[in-house]
Amino acid sequence: MALDAALHVFRAIGEETRLRIMVLLIRGELTVSEITAILGQSQPRVSRHLKILADAGLAERHREGAWMFYRAASGGDAGGEDDDDAARRAVVEAAAALAASGDRLLARDGERFEQTRLARAAQAAAYFEENAQEWNRLRSLHLPEQDIEARILSLADDRQMSLFIDMGTGTGRMLEIFAGHYAAAIGYDLSHEMLSIARANLDRAGITTAQVRHGDILALPLENGAADCVCLHQVLHFLVDPGAAVMEAARLLKKGGALIISDFAPHELEFLREEHAHRRLGFSDTEVEGWCEASGLKLDKVETLSPASGETQKLTVKIWRCLA
Repeated sequence: MALDAALHVFRAIGEETRLRIMVLLIRGELTVSEITAILGQSQPRVSRHLKILADAGLAERHREGAWMFYRAASGGDAGGEDDDDAARRAVVEAAAALAASGDRLLARDGERFEQTRLARAAQAAAYFEENAQEWNRLRSLHLPEQDIEARILSLADDRQMSLFIDMGTGTGRMLEIFAGHYAAAIGYDLSHEMLSIARANLDRAGITTAQVRHGDILALPLENGAADCVCLHQVLHFLVDPGAAVMEAARLLKKGGALIISDFAPHELEFLREEHAHRRLGFSDTEVEGWCEASGLKLDKVETLSPASGETQKLTVKIWRCLA
């Protein structure tokens, strides 16, 4: 480790408040106002400390509307760690050890972090309760979600992923069910309400390797070939141009990576268009295959999950896997 690199990072962490903040960010993602409430310090002071940590590469930040979120930096790529990465990793490991040390001040911070996490969960639960009747009605239109999720997960073929991307993450459910298969994951959505729910769900599940971000799934801020697997779960039917989402997913995939799409087969339930903003009433295999081919992908596998015989007012769910 170069001396200059080490000094740059250790100067950033060498102050009590910044060390407390770093320990908090190891626990999970927080807004500036949440950190301010936990520490009992002024927002300008907390913001100044966060800037120092971010400039040193110890904290990552992203803006979501009027809010700024912070989390501990993820570190360098495996096999490509430089001196700065090594210094940051040493600090993160030390902060993680401190979090479990039993220090009285850090333990109090941890208790307040848990109160913040529970408050998020309560907000998410209230939103769910407000919309529960309609969501339950939609769930009743197809096979149980656990059956669909099991089939989706089976298409991952137990592959281990460096990066998993969930486009249109909603409640973050795909981030949860794939959690044992990725080193890191990002879920993107345009709905701030759904992102709040997804964060609460990830907190509840204890998943620290996934994060959610506000973003347009047709233009994600990621490099070409960044992901091992991309998921579009019950997203395409909301879009004006579903093929554009498939094209963007293909751009993100590494060679040999997989795109997993789940959506409805063609149907005639017009109330979904009128009451739930479904722009498309399902998709045929031919249509999905055309989008894949236009994006340079090969449709590799198709799964069909049909309702019981005679249930004409229920939906057939399709799952398509396309390989880069």
